[in-house]
Amino acid sequence: MCRNIRNLHNLEPPTTEEEVRSAALQYVRKISGFTKPSRANALAFERAVDAVAQASAELLSELVTTAPPKDREVEAAKARARSAARYAA
Repeated sequence: MCRNIRNLHNLEPPTTEEEVRSAALQYVRKISGFTKPSRANALAFERAVDAVAQASAELLSELVTTAPPKDREVEAAKARARSAARYAA
């Protein structure tokens, strides 16, 4: 799907509303094909982002796990290592 959408579950510190909204925006951009919708589509686009963000926040609040929370810095380092390996010349 979209590489910019990251796992938001079970992180320390917890996921913020801004991160949930950013993921929702990326999702709506991906499925709509618009990075910036026209004025005619702006209202529908924003409603979709709001709906996806709300559904995502509800999902994240209801998920349970026994695994320890993942450290954001460690996860970011792993992502950078994967990226470096992928784009190594």
